[in-house]
Amino acid sequence: MSENKIHAFEGNEIDVHWDQRLCIHIGECGQADNSLFEGGREPWCVPDQVSKAEVREVCERCPSGALSYIDKDGSAEQPAAENSGQVVYNGPLYLTGELDIEGAPEDMPGVRFRAALCRCGASKNKPFCDNSHIEAGFEDFGAIGKSGPGLEASGGPLKIKAIPDGPLKVEGNLTLRAASGRIAWQGTKTALCRCGASKNKPFCDASHREAGFKSD
Repeated sequence: MSENKIHAFEGNEIDVHWDQRLCIHIGECGQADNSLFEGGREPWCVPDQVSKAEVREVCERCPSGALSYIDKDGSAEQPAAENSGQVVYNGPLYLTGELDIEGAPEDMPGVRFRAALCRCGASKNKPFCDNSHIEAGFEDFGAIGKSGPGLEASGGPLKIKAIPDGPLKVEGNLTLRAASGRIAWQGTKTALCRCGASKNKPFCDASHREAGFKSD
C-alpha cells in the first residue's frame, strides 16, 4: 500500500477520498449494495460505477469520517440536521452533525460531519479511534444513566475540545444515544470520558487523574 495516507479515487463527475488514518474498517462501504467499493478489485473504489447520489450516500455512511467526496458540480456534504452521539458497545463514540473538533487537520474533511472518537484511552491517534480498544480489552456496554437538561434545538455548531490529559469538552446541541439505540441524554454542555476509567461512562468523573491518563 502507498505510504500516502489519503487515497484519491477519481471519477468523471465525483471523486472519492479515503483517509487511512481515520479508517476503523466498519465496512459500511464494502457492504453497500452496489459496486462503488469492491474488495480485491484494482482500484478498490470506482466512482463511475454508480450514480453521484450513490457515491454521496455511501461515503456519508462512514462513521469515522475516513470517506469523503468532492462533487465536481461544486456541491458539498452538509451536516446532519441533528448533532448526535452514538455510544458503541465496547468501542468508540460516533459523532455526527456540524462538528468543530479543535485541532483536527484541514486535510481531514470528513470529520467536520462524522467522527469516531476514542473512549478507551489507548488510541495512538487521539482524539480519534484507531481500534486500540480491541487489544486493550476495553469494556463498556454503552448504558447511559443521565437524561440531561434537554434541548430547544438539535443542530448548529458542536465544538469538541480535547482537554490535555483529560476529557472531551463538548459545547453545542447534542443528543446522545446509548448502545441500545435509545435516546438517552440531551443537552448543550458536557464532558465526555476518553481515558476509559470513568465509573459514569460516557461522562467524565475525573478518574483520569487517578488513572494517570496521558493524551500524548
